[in-house]
Amino acid sequence: MTIATKPEFRLETLWTPAKTDTQAVYSLTLTNASDRPLKDFRLCVSGPARIDPAATVEGGALLSRLSNHSEFAPPADLVLQPGAVWTVKAHGMSFAPQHWTDGANSAYLVLADGSTAPISVVPSRAHGDNAELKRGAVIYPVPKVAPVAVSIVPWPQEVSVSGRLTPPLGLDLAPEGPEAAAAAEAFADLTASLFPVEGIVRPVAEGGLPATLALAGDLAEEGYVIRFSPAGVAVTGGTRTGLLYGLITLGQILRGARLHPGTFLFPAGGEIRDEPALGWRGTHLDVARQFYSTAEVSRFLRLMAWNKLNRFHWHLSDDEAWRIEIDAYPALTDVGAWRGHGRKIPPLLGSGPDVTGGYYTKAAVREIVALAATLGIEVMPEIDVPGHSFAMLQAIPELRDPEEAGSYYSVQGFPDNCLNPVREETYRVLEVVFDELIDLFPSKIIHVGADEVPLGAWSGSPEALERLRTVAGDEMAEAHAKRLNVVTNTHGADEIDGSGAAVLQAEFLARVQGFLASRGCVTGGWQEAAHGNVIDKQKSLLFGWRTVEANAELAGEGYDIVVCPGQVYYLDMANSPAWSEPGGSWAGWSDPEKLYLFDPIEGWTEAQKKHLRGLQCCIWSEPMTDRGVFDRLVFPRLSALAETGWTRPERKNFKRFEALVGLMPVLYGFYSEQ
Repeated sequence: MTIATKPEFRLETLWTPAKTDTQAVYSLTLTNASDRPLKDFRLCVSGPARIDPAATVEGGALLSRLSNHSEFAPPADLVLQPGAVWTVKAHGMSFAPQHWTDGANSAYLVLADGSTAPISVVPSRAHGDNAELKRGAVIYPVPKVAPVAVSIVPWPQEVSVSGRLTPPLGLDLAPEGPEAAAAAEAFADLTASLFPVEGIVRPVAEGGLPATLALAGDLAEEGYVIRFSPAGVAVTGGTRTGLLYGLITLGQILRGARLHPGTFLFPAGGEIRDEPALGWRGTHLDVARQFYSTAEVSRFLRLMAWNKLNRFHWHLSDDEAWRIEIDAYPALTDVGAWRGHGRKIPPLLGSGPDVTGGYYTKAAVREIVALAATLGIEVMPEIDVPGHSFAMLQAIPELRDPEEAGSYYSVQGFPDNCLNPVREETYRVLEVVFDELIDLFPSKIIHVGADEVPLGAWSGSPEALERLRTVAGDEMAEAHAKRLNVVTNTHGADEIDGSGAAVLQAEFLARVQGFLASRGCVTGGWQEAAHGNVIDKQKSLLFGWRTVEANAELAGEGYDIVVCPGQVYYLDMANSPAWSEPGGSWAGWSDPEKLYLFDPIEGWTEAQKKHLRGLQCCIWSEPMTDRGVFDRLVFPRLSALAETGWTRPERKNFKRFEALVGLMPVLYGFYSEQ
């Protein structure tokens, strides 16, 4: 038996937005709930909101700040007695809170002897806003009367069914040939994992309805046909993946009819013909800001498959962490995979003073890639370079110019976070890293990031400035040197286009792409990879995260593109502007209906559409400390994105989607009535 103990220290944060006659204030109040006085301490906090290093601070001093990790000291003579409170107020934010998950979500004390003490953190409040804070996926109740008779998400291209059978207890699969057998095995594993007690795959002896499976040469690669009869069903597919998708549709119909027999039926006759509208239907997952175990990633892949999503963009490195084992450079994970007090990477985004983090061993990566393949999912790894490389540089500091002076800062507040593009050591390390990645990922599309390089990147590096003089002249080199210590970039602007940093990044990307092409790989990159127009369009794939118009422009220039505009398809953005909703708002917000109805290629010409590879949502993990927040932000918007990628625009219907999506599972099982 354990006895709950009252937390000895508690932190409450309050955001007071600016009004016409007052400044915005971020207040942090520490309560000493222990039985002893507290003195000579420091308060360390982290959360997505970032206090500006130049902020005016009342009631204490800001000793240091690295991105969202801040360290405060009280007045020198302060003794915080038992039951007393100390409040420190910051006027000036690099990233101001807009939702409750933006505030401090972890904190600890550094005591006089250098030890640390945990603090219980109360979720941040906004001044005058007392609405209940939301977490957990919104429940979409299944109606008594639905617009359609069968439950399928995403909705197929042709549904022509008739009659009604008593819903069978399960499906007795009878595959014909090795590809059909593989699809049947994948479906059995998928349903046993997602719905372990429902017994969707079962023999006739236990009430299973006969279901034959076979390949058909006249169907699209991911296409399928289901034919219903009172004696059983027949599923044909263009490939093993097409057969799997046919089985997933059949499994969804079965679950709807069994769980809600008054609303949905299991057909006695007719057929369903189906194939996807777009080839690339993807989901990106950032595992650098928050770590997700192999088990979590595996379940997420299964949820993707249940939604007929077929591309997994695995964001394996960023400023906050490095998450994949590289044999040649063990320091990448020894140093870069872990955060904690006194380590090279401090506690960030909800982590506390104790060492936290993790990484994927090569064995785990092979396990995940193999699972994905059985589910018809291609895995694309991302190592984000040359920017977003703070963790990598902490692990391999020799990648810096040893004479580099001063600092530039990324939009997220990381200093000197870009790999130096003029050092040969940079390319030696990256080529080894990429070779090890290529061995792990059969897709042969390697995403190299290339986003959000600060305008002042390398402005203090003599090596970089000398190279800039050689390729662009003294005037640009001198202008670039003046960028030092200036923070000018924002999420929404073309940070470096036309600058000295852009010239150096273009050379970097051309060389990296040349290496990857020599290994038979396509180079993936965020849309900033087009800066300088130096990468080979035939060997690259861009991911457009800004606007529909910017994506159209890139497609018009001849770049193949996957669209993922942040204002709608970034699932870390909140469901509404309300403070009580978790997530962010810097790119915008989108509830499930807004995402579902959004047209990501509105206004594109036919010539531009020829370069459209598909679409994907992006799950950035800054607010995801609370797994209930993950469920609220990702579901059911993931299914809305899936239907946009699969179902042709003229076949979409939000009222139908709303009636069906309540049957779709979520990752962690957190739900909310709100």
